[in-house]
Amino acid sequence: MTDPTTDAILDATRASVAHFGVRRTTLSDIARLAGVSRMSVYRRYPDLTALIRDLMTREFGALMDEIDANVNGPDGRTRLVARAGAAVRALREHPLLRKLLEAEPELLLPYLLGRVGGTQRHGLELIARDVAEGQADGSIRAGDARILAFSVMLATQSFLFSAGTFEEVEPEAAFEELGRLLDAALRP
Repeated sequence: MTDPTTDAILDATRASVAHFGVRRTTLSDIARLAGVSRMSVYRRYPDLTALIRDLMTREFGALMDEIDANVNGPDGRTRLVARAGAAVRALREHPLLRKLLEAEPELLLPYLLGRVGGTQRHGLELIARDVAEGQADGSIRAGDARILAFSVMLATQSFLFSAGTFEEVEPEAAFEELGRLLDAALRP
């Protein structure tokens, strides 16, 4: 849970990035949009990168929680596959991610090449839970649930971040293929 000032700062950041992009957004602009002092921003965030990180965690985490609550299925494997597909579809349409992918994809590289971010950790927790449930109900093969969850996340991320590079492939067909791939990989 965040406080109202932090929420206002994050909301202002989202609006500024959507309008101007990250490079043309300043902490001073954010403070003005949020209706707070610059020191209120600086006390919470040492720089714009830290602020963008928290914004991504809030926005994408909330989206994953919504999908988790609303996408169901009869067993763990079905739920996991459906949630992964729904997450890729929703994230590809999310205004913040679209802006970052279109204008400043280099900001996402650390999360693809060098570190696991807060949103990814949250996603891993949700996936690991579905894997454990699927193993318990017999719909997911035996194996280290943590490794299976990490593999699902990596495959899902590749469809999320690379789907736009395949112009000759219909996005929906690619998302359906992700579902088949995950289903086959997890099936006992």
